[in-house]
Amino acid sequence: MGYMISMLIDDELSIDDKIEFVEKVHGDKAFKDETIELLHQEKLIRSEVVDRIPPVEVKAKKRFTFLPLLRPVGLLASALAAAVIIFFLSMPSQVITSTPYRFVIYRPDVSQIEITGSFTEWLKIPMKKIGSSGYWEVTLDLPRGEHRFTFILDGHQRFPDPSIPTREQDDFGGENSIILVEL
Repeated sequence: MGYMISMLIDDELSIDDKIEFVEKVHGDKAFKDETIELLHQEKLIRSEVVDRIPPVEVKAKKRFTFLPLLRPVGLLASALAAAVIIFFLSMPSQVITSTPYRFVIYRPDVSQIEITGSFTEWLKIPMKKIGSSGYWEVTLDLPRGEHRFTFILDGHQRFPDPSIPTREQDDFGGENSIILVEL
């Protein structure tokens, strides 16, 4: 009997075999039930792999209780945690913001130019020559505020920026240019 059901499902029965199959189904209730059960299985096999996501059983969560926090050790730990949080929240936040600032100087007669200033803690930063134009440049991120600086030509000669009129005498007998950076 199972062989005939398989042949029907796979559409391998002739017309005469199909007639015989239908007559058998009408006459034998057990055969009919087996056929319908196997047809349902075939339907499942040919369907999509996942029709739907099966429901997931959610377990009840354990409730949080404040009771341990009221014990002496819990109180001490709670007070310490609160103190640490208050300490960190009361600290002023220092957000340092900066903006790119481009320094340019025209000196075709030198072979090296560096810049130094309050924004570099007076460390020398080399400038880059722009082709053979005679111009030198560097772009640095500067924080908001007033800054003093000077150029150093060929490793030793201090030279203020000629395009900035605001200057002041330094402690070495030279001049520093002064710029104001606003964000």
